[in-house]
Amino acid sequence: MPAHNKDIVVVMTLVLAALMQQPAAPPAPPPGPPALEVGVVAPDFAIPGATRYGTLKNPVRLSNYKGKTVVLAFFFKARTRG
Repeated sequence: MPAHNKDIVVVMTLVLAALMQQPAAPPAPPPGPPALEVGVVAPDFAIPGATRYGTLKNPVRLSNYKGKTVVLAFFFKARTRG
């Protein structure tokens, strides 16, 4: 076998060996909690609160507003450079 063909075979073998070392796909993330049905009471949670004057000292809990209408609005780019 000519030296040129031998070099090609060696390179192809190395490339195939390198490709076989790569994982096929990243592992799937764990499933999240199931979605709530309409009308089901939401579970209690606490989040850091903020006003236009700054962040609140204590977290805001959903249970503090039991029996009241609550609207959650998330402004993911508020107060950021985004």
